[in-house]
Amino acid sequence: MSERPCYHCGLPVPETADFAVTVNGERQPMCCPGCQAVATAIVDGGLERFYQYRSEASERPDETAAAAAEWELYDSDALQADFVSAGEGSERRAQLLLEGMTCAACSWLIETHLKRSPAVRQLSVDVTTHRCTLTWDADQQPLSELMAELARIGYRPRPATDEAHRALAQQENRQALLRLGVAGFGMMQAGMVAVGMYTGAVDEWKLFLRWLSFLVATPVVWFSAAPFFQAAWRSLKARQLIMDVPVALAIGLAYGASAWATITGRGDVYFESIAMFTFFLLVGRYLEMRTRHRNRLAYGNLAQLMPLSARRLEQGKEVSVPVKTLTLGDRVRVKSGETFPCDGRVIQGQSDVVEALLTGESRPIPKGPGDRVVGGTLNGESDLELEVTAVGGDTQLSAIERLVVQAEAEKPRQVALADTVARYFVGAVLVVFALVWGAWMLIQPERAFWVALSVLVVTCPCALALAMPTALTAATANLRRRGFLIARGHVLETLAKVDRVILDKTGTLTLGQFSLQSVKNVSRAKDHHPDEYWLAIAGALEAPARHPLAVAFRPWFDHFRAQETRQYTAAGVEGTVDGERYRLGSSAFAGALYQATEAPTPPDDEALWLLLSNTRGPLVWFSLEDELRPGAQALISTLRARGLALELLSGDSSGAVARLAETLGIDTYTAGARPEDKLQRLQEVQARGEKVVMVGDGINDVPVLSSADVSVAMASASDLAQTRADAVFLNSDLAVLAGIFELAKRTRHVIRQNLLLSLGYNVVALPLAAAGLVPPWLAAIGMTSSSLVVVFNALRLHRAPATEIAPRTGG
Repeated sequence: MSERPCYHCGLPVPETADFAVTVNGERQPMCCPGCQAVATAIVDGGLERFYQYRSEASERPDETAAAAAEWELYDSDALQADFVSAGEGSERRAQLLLEGMTCAACSWLIETHLKRSPAVRQLSVDVTTHRCTLTWDADQQPLSELMAELARIGYRPRPATDEAHRALAQQENRQALLRLGVAGFGMMQAGMVAVGMYTGAVDEWKLFLRWLSFLVATPVVWFSAAPFFQAAWRSLKARQLIMDVPVALAIGLAYGASAWATITGRGDVYFESIAMFTFFLLVGRYLEMRTRHRNRLAYGNLAQLMPLSARRLEQGKEVSVPVKTLTLGDRVRVKSGETFPCDGRVIQGQSDVVEALLTGESRPIPKGPGDRVVGGTLNGESDLELEVTAVGGDTQLSAIERLVVQAEAEKPRQVALADTVARYFVGAVLVVFALVWGAWMLIQPERAFWVALSVLVVTCPCALALAMPTALTAATANLRRRGFLIARGHVLETLAKVDRVILDKTGTLTLGQFSLQSVKNVSRAKDHHPDEYWLAIAGALEAPARHPLAVAFRPWFDHFRAQETRQYTAAGVEGTVDGERYRLGSSAFAGALYQATEAPTPPDDEALWLLLSNTRGPLVWFSLEDELRPGAQALISTLRARGLALELLSGDSSGAVARLAETLGIDTYTAGARPEDKLQRLQEVQARGEKVVMVGDGINDVPVLSSADVSVAMASASDLAQTRADAVFLNSDLAVLAGIFELAKRTRHVIRQNLLLSLGYNVVALPLAAAGLVPPWLAAIGMTSSSLVVVFNALRLHRAPATEIAPRTGG
């Protein structure tokens, strides 16, 4: 007995089901309570005619409701905390992973479709990681509706967490290997059968071998090649063209024509070519997928480096607790060889910390009381006791992850241009296919179909679409290992075209680790105190400050507590200690507190002098010295050898600026430059048409960093969350920075090579295929080979050794 269809949704009704509803006087079977409830509501509302006039069965309501409920879960604030960040007002940004992407053009299809929603502010999809960054107005539309819309067009979204990345990678790998195995088996079997057909099989044997070849190739087309058909159908429904359209058309037409020839017994069959074409396409896709997964692991998924538990100190005893339960101010103990579970400040102990994760430098860095450590880095030889300063999404490791994601989300102009060209190229391929078919129908009709099919296969623009993204992804991963974090998509493209490099002094060419050299007391008798007293006052003023100069006064931070402190960029700090107002900074800044008619003169021009004053007059001069950063001389020499103009802009008004410029061989320098002076100078050189890179400390140089063509922040780990630069350099050796410019030029060179290879291949292959000189099986090999050549050529940037990028000087 055959199963009855559900009157509402059309699905089979189980034999044990009894959910009938009377419609128009007749009892109609329903498959489930959901269909019964909906049908009852329709009948009770007097809408029975709905069933007479509907053109197709309705969706099963329990499935629809379940799907809607699944997406509505993602509107929960608790769930969104892991993958959604807040913007201005009601603006939100979600990081999603998308299933079902098969080629570079899928990203364009997704962006074009979803941007039709008025709530979507920005949308970018990175084809190398399958990651989608969605910025939308939460007041206009909930996230659940946008995620449901992505699923509706065939790209199922999920939150971009580390677990989701690993699960998606494993799922993709298993499915790809299964499809590849079926295609490989089918190719070998169809190939062996083809040998028999082409070497003398006649009559019944030839017919038998044709049917056998048809049988072997069918799973290859319907299973292994299914992603091509699915992607092509999605794009056509959205009225867009992607690269899978000509691929699916080629496979479908070849299979259909060969199947017809087998059934009728007339014409040629190319089942072995179909299997070979599918196999080589899948090989190329699989290698691209493995490269994508490896690159993702190279500079992403940083959060998985954090331990799951920590040793919290409670009343002097160690208690093992989940890292997520740590709060600011907690004290934790990290033993030798363990990973720091959070960002913190060392309270007790001395140890060496390996920060290769951040800087790319494997040399351990000594840490002691007062020093900051970063979660995810490795404790060396001794136990350390820390005070927790940041946990979870506020840690610097999370800040690095956000910078990486931001760089992934921003598509460089040249990549966007290549995507556009590839889309138009697909349309041109289809036009050429039709023209060649028509021409051969006039010349030799029996060959028209297979010649046109070869043209369709050989000209697929897969290599063109991969030419730029693969090179940029490989170069970005390489830079990440050197401690150079790219936060904006245009950095590599612009670095290859710069004319001038402007450098800050403190914290850039120097380490920014100032030490106190001397104290000169100039206070009047009424204000006279020992030097230690004034050092304690200065320490209290500098304790909350973030400028590198504050480090020199660290030993005196806790002697007094300053109130109402305020930091003035490129000037100094002001605050109140024991009811007395003080200023510490440049002579002009400190002199303004007691209304000096002219700025006090420092004791000499050789060192950096800071003046401490109160409302009655000057009190103490402090002399500070900074240490030259390793690799600074190598950086300047390398950049000058490349013909780049060099300039030093510093807010330091001492003679140390001129001395440093002379030491390094920088002819153009400015001392005492305020942020607005630096900005004005930058705009002057940009007005002359120069492309400028600004290298600064990332915090105090925000205006000029924001205006430069490329801005690089020499940021310590604690500065990452605040920096607005295009890139962040974490390595302490400036010689590595010199190699960044070389890698940018190499990347541009590789991109040009890839474009020439992909376009050159099509220019050569298209006439040969149109002339009937390239059979379909050779066209399949040629198209796949061009894509693989482009990918492997780009991977040279990923594997480039450090010495090839930035030769180090010295021992």
